[in-house]
Amino acid sequence: MAHSKIVGGSTAKRVMACPGSVALCAAIPPKPSNAYADEGTLLHTAIARLLTEEVPELLGMTYEGVVLTEELMEQKLIPAYQMMDAVDPKQEMEYDVEVEVSFGELIPEVFGSADLVGRLGNTAVILDWKFGDGLAVDAEENPQLMFYAAAAMRTPTAKWAFDGAKEIALMIGQPTAGGLKQWITTPERIRAFEQDLICAVAASEKKDAKLVAGEHCRWCAAKPVCPKMTGAVDRALKVQLDALDAKHINAYLKNADLLEGWIKDLRALAFTMMEKGVSLPDWKLVQKRALRKWRDESAAAKKLLSMGVVPYKPQELVSPAQAEKLLKPLKLTLPDDLAVAESSGVTFVERSDPRPEVLQIGQQLAALSKLV
Repeated sequence: MAHSKIVGGSTAKRVMACPGSVALCAAIPPKPSNAYADEGTLLHTAIARLLTEEVPELLGMTYEGVVLTEELMEQKLIPAYQMMDAVDPKQEMEYDVEVEVSFGELIPEVFGSADLVGRLGNTAVILDWKFGDGLAVDAEENPQLMFYAAAAMRTPTAKWAFDGAKEIALMIGQPTAGGLKQWITTPERIRAFEQDLICAVAASEKKDAKLVAGEHCRWCAAKPVCPKMTGAVDRALKVQLDALDAKHINAYLKNADLLEGWIKDLRALAFTMMEKGVSLPDWKLVQKRALRKWRDESAAAKKLLSMGVVPYKPQELVSPAQAEKLLKPLKLTLPDDLAVAESSGVTFVERSDPRPEVLQIGQQLAALSKLV
């Protein structure tokens, strides 16, 4: 689905905080997709198929050259799918996936695509999957989720989920950074958000729409030329947005390679320091997500055969995740003692990440030995 050039779910936070960014982004040539975005699209397509098809064959499916591998299945897709057990434990929820939502004539040309719109009892449900790594996203007062809810309430094919609802559950499903997060709110709060959104869109249409720097700048396409980021506010206010300053763009590009190298070296240095036990106030080391592997392949194969499934692909044993898929039609679960989850190492993240910090035992023992 195409993205709104004014505001969509993923850009609602930015536009509401910085109305001037709409015109600035419109002056920037569209950015080509990248491997991270393509992986996200692939996983969103896969989870939609899992939720709507009986037993889909997903391993090996591709999008723009990105392949759904066993690792992606284990790390992201299967954990996301299993979150539905917490969302709807009794499988009573009615839902649609990949739902196109908009505000119609209320805010023309403003639309988006909600990953899941559902109804469970007196509760309307909006669920958004996040398959990126590292940055944990909170559900409470999340502008993207509130955008989807507000738009769904205005969309003829989606408002069924909200008619008569007493509350609205806004959910984030993020397999690699926090799991399932939920915020319960009310239709009244969503209507108030809608009014704020209307005001932000109206403000963005003004010639002198305000530019405001902040956390919302992180994913802004206009960041390389934004006067709030470059510091050239007084000069930029005199320049038409459709005539970007080529001289300054040229100067910024000269520093790009230097800065990219500096950032890479900085991250490597930080990782090395933390491995050696140096504490950085806002960062910590955590285990990478554990991948399951068989404790004993021979024992696992014998057990699975006894359970009624053929556990082999050509020349090799299926993975634990694939075994679970084979067992599901038989209404059987994979025995816990057949597989073990092992992390492939450590990485560093902000301290707000919910994963526990890794204890550098070796460094602590070395430090203690010096005190003895």
